[in-house]
Amino acid sequence: MDAFDAIPDPVVIDILNKVGDVKTLIRCRSVSKRFNSLATQSDSLLLQLDQILGATESDSEIDSPIASFFRSLFKSIHGLLPIFSKPANTDEILTRSPKTPAQILAGFERIRNLEVELYGGDVKLEKGAAVKWKAEFGKTLKSCVIVAFRSATVNTSAVTESTAVVDGGVESDSEFVCGLKTRVVWTISALMAASTRHYLMRDLVKDHKEMEKLIVRDREGEGTVVMDAAGMKEYRETEARGDDKTLERVGERTVVPSVRMSMRHAPSLMLKSGICLEAATLVVVRPTGLASDDNDVELVTEAFAGDGGDCMYGEAVTALLKRRRNVLEMNSF
Repeated sequence: MDAFDAIPDPVVIDILNKVGDVKTLIRCRSVSKRFNSLATQSDSLLLQLDQILGATESDSEIDSPIASFFRSLFKSIHGLLPIFSKPANTDEILTRSPKTPAQILAGFERIRNLEVELYGGDVKLEKGAAVKWKAEFGKTLKSCVIVAFRSATVNTSAVTESTAVVDGGVESDSEFVCGLKTRVVWTISALMAASTRHYLMRDLVKDHKEMEKLIVRDREGEGTVVMDAAGMKEYRETEARGDDKTLERVGERTVVPSVRMSMRHAPSLMLKSGICLEAATLVVVRPTGLASDDNDVELVTEAFAGDGGDCMYGEAVTALLKRRRNVLEMNSF
């Protein structure tokens, strides 16, 4: 027995938890029987998806007819000679496509905290515009905070404390109506992206009852979906009851319920850093009738201005919270 074999299993599992990356852990499973057993006991994981699920090229699109012929021939030979076949490599779990998160993580039995990083963002925007959002789900949408702007420019002149942020002045009705259609489109696009990610995680949430927190984000930092232990339990219980009305779906996403939107807007927002945001918008979305609008500040601060938040977005939402709140309602879609 070598020195590594003498290390207790709990210590090895703790080391593997520090690794976290699902791809690395799956490859570790092929090292030895011991690693194959211990790697699946990691409880804090990061799953990075390198491609858009269901959008990969098929073999017929990337292979010539000759290559397809030889592939089928070799498959037939392989089927006739099973004695020479090798055990499936665990790395194939990641290379075969398409694979859902639930399929990739099927062997992991003790997941407590999971972060899924998607290939890219979902919202299609005009050049220069940006939309950033964070949504919380249970069986359906609980809340969503959205920050957006049409363009960002850098002001090279000195920015003083008095001119750095919006002063909270009263916005006229005409100022609010101007560009309202664009702001509503931003909001709908963010909600559709969030509900698509929620739907993508449905089997994962059902299969892993031990999970305490699930975070789904994209590499570009566009949007984040969060489900805590209570939200995932609510989803499983609703699914178990067969409450189809609550878990309605449209295509490949969860239905967004009727919502109440608290919208704040600044035609031009100058930040202390010298960045000027045009058509800066802050939207707080909640299901109609389920929550009050009194805790907008707490919800927004947790999403963008809290620990680890982006400096520019944190400063922007702090300024936008001083603006007049306009309330709109939207039917489910």
